[in-house]
Amino acid sequence: MAQATNNCPDVTIVGGGPAGMMAGVLLARAGVPVTVLEKHADFLRDFRGDTVHPSTLQLFHQLGWLEELLELPHSQVDEIGLKIAGRDCKIASFRKLPVAAPFIAMMPQWDLLDFLARKGRECAGFTLRMSTQATGVDTDAQGRIAGVRLASGEVLPSRLVIAADGRRSVLRDAAELPLEVLGAPMDVFWFRLSKPAALGGETFGTMQAGKFLIFIDRRDYFQCAYILRKGDAAAVRERGLDAFREILCGLAPELREVIHELADWDQVKLLDVALDRLTCWHKPGLLAIGDAAHAMSPIGGVGINVAVQDAVAAANILVDALLAGADPDPLLGKVQQSRWRAVTRMQAFQRFAQDRVVEPLLNRTEPIKKPFWPVRLANRFPVLRRIPGRVIGLGLDRVEIEAEAILHPRGRNNPA
Repeated sequence: MAQATNNCPDVTIVGGGPAGMMAGVLLARAGVPVTVLEKHADFLRDFRGDTVHPSTLQLFHQLGWLEELLELPHSQVDEIGLKIAGRDCKIASFRKLPVAAPFIAMMPQWDLLDFLARKGRECAGFTLRMSTQATGVDTDAQGRIAGVRLASGEVLPSRLVIAADGRRSVLRDAAELPLEVLGAPMDVFWFRLSKPAALGGETFGTMQAGKFLIFIDRRDYFQCAYILRKGDAAAVRERGLDAFREILCGLAPELREVIHELADWDQVKLLDVALDRLTCWHKPGLLAIGDAAHAMSPIGGVGINVAVQDAVAAANILVDALLAGADPDPLLGKVQQSRWRAVTRMQAFQRFAQDRVVEPLLNRTEPIKKPFWPVRLANRFPVLRRIPGRVIGLGLDRVEIEAEAILHPRGRNNPA
């Protein structure tokens, strides 16, 4: 057995994404010693989502950090629009949500994670170890998970391990947690283009029969997501880059002035879309949250926000026991129980959209002559846009920070 370290944090979190960083910062703010392990040297990842929804912004408001967060470069989206059959359609509005920031902040996720890292470092018990890869779990004589094994050969013992290492979680596999695969009919080609002058940030996407393109506004350029049927990526590549550029220009003629920037297939990354969930998120000594517990579809862009709400729920439930030195194991099931309905209902919503909207659209060969009836209805009666706006913007069974130890740390989070 590899040699264990002498310094044993109360909590070791594997994965420096939104779930892992938020859980680490909240627990450390309350005074719980936390180590977050991130396998990369930085947070710069093109596949990271950019949509920070009103529910997440409200959590930063609770912590008194919202104004500081919004000083970072971002754009604000208070209404989502699609171009369908050549017509501009509004489908969701966030303007009337009862929150401090009733909009989506389109902010590169690496900026959000850097912000959380800075807040974590203000807490005496917070440690962030970059370029540190976990390869498995360590167990004690009773079979309880008691730490994390690292690629370096080091073993990091811990009272509690939180697996927040994404949809291909090493820890959930090592712990043999049961995974239910729900399936997804599409994949995504992911690339960036400069923002054409004629295409504003309010147009979130455009669709035609068999084709669907989404724009994520990163202020000076668009991060683009071209939705295609699962398994079709190789065939699209075989037809050549010129043919792909023509598809994009057919969807959005405004792209012709910038489409030359897409000069090589190396600029187009394939995102394998998954929709799955663990049926049990925990075992003694370990809790899975975020994508490690449930991979969300990109529909609605809710992945960051569902993951962050997992982190908040876990911190609310576990913090007092961790501060008291009590065994956290009896509480792990309560974390899953508190989040199960919200996660499964959101996945049901995404699965419905996949099966009833996205898959028929991708399989369709006849031209779309007019927007679908729910879209037409939302355009005729703007008040109806608040319904999808509330589901997307606030999620289901919204979580807020409730633990007194987190909201009012009472000096526990003095800077190191």
